[in-house]
Amino acid sequence: MAWIPTYEEAHALLSEFNKEPFHIFHGETVSGVMRHFAREFDPEREEYWAVVGLLHDLDFELHPDRHCVAIREMLADRDFDPDMLASMVSHGYGFTAADVEPTLMMEKILFAADELTGLIGAAAKMRPSGSVMDMELPSLRKKFKQLSFAAGCSRDAIREGAERLGWTLDELMERTILAMREVEGKK
Repeated sequence: MAWIPTYEEAHALLSEFNKEPFHIFHGETVSGVMRHFAREFDPEREEYWAVVGLLHDLDFELHPDRHCVAIREMLADRDFDPDMLASMVSHGYGFTAADVEPTLMMEKILFAADELTGLIGAAAKMRPSGSVMDMELPSLRKKFKQLSFAAGCSRDAIREGAERLGWTLDELMERTILAMREVEGKK
């Protein structure tokens, strides 16, 4: 039977391959956002969604040039669940050499939230509070339009993510802000 790690096992795996605090923090943030959305769309698999979010960038630190491809090699000897692995790979579809298109709701949310959490996190750091707790949609919209701000966060991926979900860009942003407030509130 294929291995589906618990959250604790997944966190140990993340820490095995990622040493930069930012990469671990990003994994934890995306995991919390995924957990938030799982409660609405797939409550029976909340931890599964959280693990996918936690591990989605497992290969980025060691193989940034082969992101979403090297992860398969890294987990090949661990009998990792192929469906979970495919979901993690799918977040790079169209932007990396990833060959798995996000089709499941979980995959679409991961695709949409990955870059957006980075943008929201950067915008939150610029606020006097340093927090997402008082961030409002108009403020984020302004940062989104300012292409020099958090330039590494792909606006195209965020837009495409909203389209894949059938949500407006504002809806995706608002819902992700709320999810990140929940994550921040638990830290």
